[in-house]
Amino acid sequence: MVQTARIRLSSMDLEKLEEVSTEIKGVAEKTGVKIAGPIPLPTKKVQVTTAKPPSGEGTITWDKYELRLHKRVIYMDANERALRMLMRIRIPEDVTISLDLM
Repeated sequence: MVQTARIRLSSMDLEKLEEVSTEIKGVAEKTGVKIAGPIPLPTKKVQVTTAKPPSGEGTITWDKYELRLHKRVIYMDANERALRMLMRIRIPEDVTISLDLM
């Protein structure tokens, strides 16, 4: 029985997230292990609404800000060589990665 690695990626920058996921796919192709993904998960949206004027006078107008957290999941066979190559990938500071062996 082969162990499976679940790789969870999350970032606010979609381009960097896609770069890391394509690098992981490249590692899987080089080592010849099975890979499923990247599977896009629902984007988490955080909305903040604030009043514009600093003083309390005048009509109230609002600023709306939105923060999006993009997520991907990749499943691949936990081959020792593949995992070593995976640890050498340069990951930007914006991207959060977690690896679980199942």
